[in-house]
Parts: sequence; C-alpha cells; structure tokens
Amino acid sequence: MDRRICIYSNNTDQSRSTEELLRKCFEREGITAEIVPSDKTDLLVVIGGDGSMLDAIHKFDFPTFPVIGINTGHLGFFQELAAHQVGMFIERYEAGKFNIQESSVVEAEVFLDGRQEKLKGLNEIVIRGTQSYSTHLNISIGDSFIENFSGDGILVATSSGSTAYNYSVGGAIVDPRLDVLQVTPIAPMNTTAYRSFTSSLILPPELSLEIVPQYKRDVLLYVMNDGIEHRYSNVTRIKVSFSPAKVDLLRFDSYDFWNKVKTKFL
Repeated sequence: MDRRICIYSNNTDQSRSTEELLRKCFEREGITAEIVPSDKTDLLVVIGGDGSMLDAIHKFDFPTFPVIGINTGHLGFFQELAAHQVGMFIERYEAGKFNIQESSVVEAEVFLDGRQEKLKGLNEIVIRGTQSYSTHLNISIGDSFIENFSGDGILVATSSGSTAYNYSVGGAIVDPRLDVLQVTPIAPMNTTAYRSFTSSLILPPELSLEIVPQYKRDVLLYVMNDGIEHRYSNVTRIKVSFSPAKVDLLRFDSYDFWNKVKTKFL
C-alpha cells in the first residue's frame, strides 16, 4: 500500500532536525513524504507549536485527511507528540493504534454592502471594534434578541479553542468531546449606562449567533479567525455558527485531554 504523508514544518532548528529524521524514517518504511498535500494524502504531520498547527490547517484549507502534530514549540496543546517520539509515532501509526478526534470548526458569515465573506476558525472567531473605542453590538441567539453588548468585543470559541484566547479572557475550558460554541465577552461594560453579560454563554450546535452593529460608527469592525485579522468598514451583520467543515486530529490511545490540561495549565 502506497502511503503518502505530507510534512509541514516551521523554520526553527529543532523543527528542521525533526523533519529530517522523520523523512529518513519514512523513506526506510516506504512512505512517500509530500511537501504539498495531494488528493492521495493520508495524513498531515505538523512540526512546530500550536501556531504552526493553525497555519497548516488554514494554508491547506481545513484538510479532509487527518492531522497530527509534533511539538517543537512552547505550549503545544494541539500537538500529540514530542520531538523524541518520532519512532513511536511511525510504529503505532502503521499498526493502526490510533483514534480520530473530530474537531468542529466555527464560521463567520460577514455581510457587507452588496457582498458577503465567510471566515473559518478551528479555535475561534473574534469580533472587535477599533482599538481606540468600545464597540456596541446587538446580539441575537437563534431568533431571540439577547442584548445590546458594549465592550471591546466578543469571542466565539469551539471546544477545541476553549483553551486558547477564550481561556485568556476568562472563558471556560470545555472538553473537546462536547460539540458546543462558547460566546465569551471581551472587556464588557457593566454600568448604569451600559449593561452587558460578563460571563460566557454556551450554545448547542443547532443555534447560531447574529451580531448587528448598533450605531453607525460600529460598522467598522475587525473580525479575526484564529488570529488572522480582517478589517471591514461597512458591516451590516455577522452570523456565527458551526461550519460544515471538520478537522480530524489523530490521537493515540494514551491521549488524555484532562491530563494535558493539568500538565499545560496547572
């Protein structure tokens, strides 16, 4: 069987040496190592940190084949393996001793004057005003109006992204086996003049979030998908929901999400 594995690596010395070792192991096992994925690619191996994982997923447009990470970065929350575990990875992969963790993707549909754009994120979608001003947004969930939000912005995270920016702004850590969206306010105002929710909201898969700028100046918004910034000057509304796309992360039997939370955060 001709197995084809694409390798994506960042440019650090440790990543380059890990990639060289991996390519030699693949050659010895008769595995074709690709630089760019093809329609026959079986697996994407990302060497680096969490940023490299997100870079690869976006560069290859949320691939339909499984993805595994080898950590040569800092936190490495997405990564399954350490750099010294290359040999173990190939042995277990060839023996079929792995599982697939299906990760949901969040999508923002940005409606502008006369056109619309779609943005996808594995971790999150962030909607903010300019850095100089707070933004005021009318927020609805499903068909129900919820509130006039005032603050720096809002973040909508997947379960996979709950440990990223969402966690930094006070959101909850969510087990990736739960298929939910988490809406977390960023620096919300809660005064006699402005009343905003100050804690996260958890939404089931069938519900979407709709955001409409409240005032004329609020049509200037920044929308970020996994940290990729997009500036819009004429936003009429934004709909945030689950995308049909999925990302399949390859996990071995030893993977334990909550043990990783403990070792990475506590």
